[in-house]
Amino acid sequence: GVGLHALPGGRGPGFLSREDAVRPVLATLRFVRDSVPSTDADATGYKGFYYHFLDINYGKRVWKCELSTIDTGFLLAGMLACAEYFSGTSADEQEIGELADELYQRTDWNWVQNDGLAVTHGWSPEEGFLPYRWQGYDEALFLYLLGLGSPTHPLPQESYVKWVSTYEWKKIYGFEFLYSSSLFTHQISHLWVDFRGIQDDYMRGRKIDYFENSRRATCVQQRYAIDNPLQFDGYGANCWGISASDGPGAATRLIKGRKREFFDYIARGVPDGPDDGTLARWAVAASLPFAPETVIPALNALEGLVWH
Repeated sequence: GVGLHALPGGRGPGFLSREDAVRPVLATLRFVRDSVPSTDADATGYKGFYYHFLDINYGKRVWKCELSTIDTGFLLAGMLACAEYFSGTSADEQEIGELADELYQRTDWNWVQNDGLAVTHGWSPEEGFLPYRWQGYDEALFLYLLGLGSPTHPLPQESYVKWVSTYEWKKIYGFEFLYSSSLFTHQISHLWVDFRGIQDDYMRGRKIDYFENSRRATCVQQRYAIDNPLQFDGYGANCWGISASDGPGAATRLIKGRKREFFDYIARGVPDGPDDGTLARWAVAASLPFAPETVIPALNALEGLVWH
């Protein structure tokens, strides 16, 4: 879904032509439309939701992964963004709009509530619904908006109220903000919604919006790197970016007399970790809309560095 959304951004002289960008969007939407919804263990999806990982050649489920609500949200948001952008009069662009709308309407948001209010993380044919729900502020903001806006199986307003009731407001390094530790959680929903000036009851009560909240989260990241409580080499005002990313691998090492625990892929965060000294450069760049005065010097400092 994020890949689909990148295609309109790749349009322009020297990059993709409009026709070259339309082609993969249309192929993807046609494939998803034609995939048969089923509870079979090797299906592509069910109830308008799709598996976290699909075989690249056949589009079928692999690794006994879950039917993922958040990854389906990425897919739907990318489809709808493409439908908004590719809205010309050609037959192909008209079809993109029709398919995106059809697939959005297929998604049964009430099913993934599993008799509760908050949305579940997913479902598998072997285990049924996962025991986890989207609660506490994170990247699921856009997921709830998609569910609330569904023209066919909308989430009830109470579902969003339940989600917001699990928020945590914290003051860290002098910044008060709606807390989530990993930087990507403050960025992803903004790919599709301009939250400047938009407030729900919670944010209205705090006298900020979600855009300003992401700016503060970016500033907290920089201040954490300056403070550098775990004393990693290199951390500083222009060297930060702690988010979900790959890492050096699961291991424990004694380095300069200090025991260090390292991880593979994990959602790293501040100020309470996990933090194993792995920085995600993309997470710095993705904060550019929120705090350019903080991000641009960091990007300039990162240019030309080799990271291991």
